[in-house]
Amino acid sequence: MRIATYNVEWFHALFDDNGALLHDGEWSARRDVTRAMQIDALVHVFQALDADAVLVVEAPDVSRGRDGTVALRNFAAHAGLRARAVCMGFQNDTQQEIMLLYDPDVVRARHDPVDLGAPFFNSEFRIDLDIDATEDRVVFSKPPLELALETPIGPLRMIGAHVKSKAPHGARDATHAMRLAIANRRKQLAQCIWLRRRVEAHLAEGAALIVAGDLNDGPGLDEYEALFGRSGLEIVLGSEAEAAAQLFDPHAAMALTSRISAAPTTARFYLRHEKRYLSALLDYIMVSDGLRARAAGWRIWHPFEDPECWRNEAMRDALLMASDHFPVTLDLTMDGVSRG
Repeated sequence: MRIATYNVEWFHALFDDNGALLHDGEWSARRDVTRAMQIDALVHVFQALDADAVLVVEAPDVSRGRDGTVALRNFAAHAGLRARAVCMGFQNDTQQEIMLLYDPDVVRARHDPVDLGAPFFNSEFRIDLDIDATEDRVVFSKPPLELALETPIGPLRMIGAHVKSKAPHGARDATHAMRLAIANRRKQLAQCIWLRRRVEAHLAEGAALIVAGDLNDGPGLDEYEALFGRSGLEIVLGSEAEAAAQLFDPHAAMALTSRISAAPTTARFYLRHEKRYLSALLDYIMVSDGLRARAAGWRIWHPFEDPECWRNEAMRDALLMASDHFPVTLDLTMDGVSRG
């Protein structure tokens, strides 16, 4: 079976308040891309993925007068996807929900935030962020989606996350940008510690666990990482834990062990002030030790780094048109024999 994670930039802007697709020539929220162009590109990408379950990061919003689950089902119908059922968790106050789009003929999914001792993701996590002997209150603006899945390879637990960005948005000057960047990194690390607490609790229960989504983090992404000793990615993976309690993602492993050589990337952003693109590894599908043997291979559907995507001009163009992130997939097998 195939699991995917895909951060779709400004997905909510492609639907009206009734959840109908706005397939027209008006501009989307993406730079120089119409709504019809982005919708057609997304259809092409989702069809090519042909996944049994897709964690949609930045899914259409659920708010007063809008229901993103209806919008996502309408998109699946428009695209003719077999992954046509939708599961979401705790609603948030942003325009970016986290939802699972899945094939109900293959997978059964339910939001299942079981009591594990560690706080639920819609509550709060208390931790001293700045070593001042005072606990800070940490919350998720986008609470992770905690799922119980019934699949052809057995029951799985899955956590879909969109961890806080570290970028200093709204900075007035260089000094303000530095303060914002450090404060944002503290919050990002705190969210990763919280996420890791839930991961450890699931692993203690013997769960076959997948953690997927956008961590907004990877090794060496900013100059402040050295101040904190390790990245949020390493925290979620449990890099300092015993092997059986660690999560694994091969792209994360490559980035963490090869800091000098080029690492895989899953996102590409245009920096207007520098007139260039920045590539980063932000999106992951991590698995618990027991699932690693069933992994038939991970793939980043990158238009320039994946040879098949590069050779297929239509696919390459669709990936660049659809979002500033690229999908990541994981194929899991029944036989427990790793093929990649």
